[in-house]
Formats: sequence, structure tokens, C-alpha cells
Amino acid sequence: MKKISLLILWVVLVQAAVVAQDKFFDSNGVRIHYIEQGTGVPIVLVHGVNGSIQGLITSGVMPNLAKDYRVIAMDNRGHGISGKPHDPKQYGIEMALDIMRLLDHLGISKAHIVGYSLGAQITSKLLTMHPERFLTATLGGGAGFFRWTAGDVDVREKEAAETELLGYSPSQGIRMAATNAPKPTEEEIKTRSVAALANPNQDRFAIAAVMRSYRELVISPAQVAAVKVPTLGIAGSEDPLPLGQIQDLKKLRPDLKLVIIDGAIHSGIQGAPSRPEYVAAIREFIAFQSKTPLR
Repeated sequence: MKKISLLILWVVLVQAAVVAQDKFFDSNGVRIHYIEQGTGVPIVLVHGVNGSIQGLITSGVMPNLAKDYRVIAMDNRGHGISGKPHDPKQYGIEMALDIMRLLDHLGISKAHIVGYSLGAQITSKLLTMHPERFLTATLGGGAGFFRWTAGDVDVREKEAAETELLGYSPSQGIRMAATNAPKPTEEEIKTRSVAALANPNQDRFAIAAVMRSYRELVISPAQVAAVKVPTLGIAGSEDPLPLGQIQDLKKLRPDLKLVIIDGAIHSGIQGAPSRPEYVAAIREFIAFQSKTPLR
């Protein structure tokens, strides 16, 4: 009973902290929600598709880093309580520029930028557009769309259409599944669809628009190789697609620091961000780079 009471108290305090710090700014016509915790050198956290600020808190990443840094997290457009346009043209590059506009809004010239999954793809795009805004970059569970083919367009369209219909994409779940994970049953798909469609904080048409905008985030291998910003790549050993992407990135950028978390998958309680090794790797990397003379 005591443990349950302490857990309830912790949840209440976390929720109160988030509400107390809710802030918004206009990013090229879209209202973006963000919060800040801690003081010191700034770190910006960028979540993945279907994610939100809340996930950055419950995973422990934001409160951990906020002990020693000024940590800023935003709900990506289309997510959380940020604006949710349904036009794919409102996503893509605009999602990368939202980070820069947030820094401008806060009067921050440079920051450590940490992206996970789609957040990593967005961060990779921004690295090729505005490297001068980075102190360091961390790419978790993704490395950027630099192996894009015509087949990728068809795959993303199928996943977007499923999201509009079901509230989520079973095909995306299978594509991103952990090593040796079984395919979901029809009953499991139905159960998850019902839950997704009933979620008042998720707009399936906005998420589908996000998916249809991925092509705008594509970067060339030459652009990737030209990046000089100190970069950390993190992936779970049981997260095959992102792990392969980050290993390919390592070939293009030998200076990339690569951390593989043994046994970690992409998301959930076994996902890399929920593992202590994830935030420990970020801390170690930032601390090391802070002692290294800027190029």
C-alpha cells in the first residue's frame, strides 16, 4: 500500500510539473507546445512518431538530464497538444525547422540536440541544413533517410493509409518489430486499433500526414558525410532496422560514436530510451565533447 501511495504521489508531482511549465510558441503558423526543466547548457529532446513530451518524462530521460542541464522538450507538430494540421506540406522540413525556431524563440544560439526514432530523422535533416545550431547531435533509433528508394514511398503511403483507417499502422509495427518478434494476430490488431481510435490526444489524419512527408526529410550520403558536428548514434541490439541504419551511418561517418544497448528493442519498457544505458551514453558523450575544443 505504501509503494502504491508513493507511486501515485510521483505521478501527481510529474503531472503538476508538466502543467506548471506548459509553454507555446508560433512556428510558421503552427502552435507548438514545449516545456523546460533544469538549468545550464541547453539540451533539446525530439521524440518519435506517435510520441510526446510525456514519453520523454516517463522514460526518465528528461528528468535525469535536467539534474545538470537546461532540458527543453516539445511536442512535435501533429503530436501531443501541439497543432495538428492535416496537410503533409505542413510537416517534413517544417518539423526540422521547428527545432531551429524553438531555439530562436528562447534566444539560444546552440544546443545539444537529441532525437529518437522519427526525432533522429528530423535531427539528421537539420544537421545538413543548420549545423551551426548544434553543440552535439544524438541519433537514437534512427540515422536519417539517406537510403531512400521508390519502394520507400509505397511503404510510407501504405502505412499512412492504415493509420487513417485503423488509428495506427500494423505494417509499420511489423517493419519496426524486434528481432524474432511474432506478427500480431487479427485480434491484437483490432484491440490496438480500438484503443488508438479512442485516444483523444491522437489525430490519425495528422499522423498520416507526417508519414506522407518523410520524403522531404531525405538526405544524400554526400550530405551525411559532410557533417562535422560531433554525433552519437544509439540503437538496441534487438532493433534491427535502426541498428542497421546507424551502422551504415558509421561507414559514411567514421567519427560517429556508436553505442549498442544489448537486448534493447525500439520502444516500450524494453525500448532503448527506457534503459539506463541510453541516458548514460548521452551524458558521457556530452561531457566528453564539452571538454573537447570546438572545431
